[in-house]
Amino acid sequence: MKTYVLKTEQAIPISLEQAWDFFSSPLNLAKITPKEMQFVVTSDYKPETKMYEGMIITYKISPLLGIKMNWMTEITHVKDGEYFVDEQRFGPYALWHHEHHFKTIKGGVLMNDILNYAVPYSFIGTLANKVFVGKQIDKIFKYREQAIREMFGVLS
Repeated sequence: MKTYVLKTEQAIPISLEQAWDFFSSPLNLAKITPKEMQFVVTSDYKPETKMYEGMIITYKISPLLGIKMNWMTEITHVKDGEYFVDEQRFGPYALWHHEHHFKTIKGGVLMNDILNYAVPYSFIGTLANKVFVGKQIDKIFKYREQAIREMFGVLS
């Protein structure tokens, strides 16, 4: 199985507490996901629900041609105010391991994401990643970066 890595970094002009409160809530993920993906959290969490290790989050998502898919991730590691990790338990990828790291910097927070993923179906998956999947993931993370800028501003 061929794995791929995407790393992103974004400086945000908010406190570590604000960043943690926003990004560690599964209900906020739809706010930073492209609208055409029709991303909906189907888990029954209240906005004040705090993330914890072992938390299962379910979603409906339409990554291709409006076809709805179910997706389930588990929060496997949490260190409050520093990082959390979500891993796919059921969904479109052969592997999905997404680390979210936060660090206080002058004027705000530095957020780093490290995504390791694999596409199923051997060589067909490799081709699909080259033609579509990798580009789609890049597009999602670029959208996310812009949405975060619009919500929180730019650290100057």
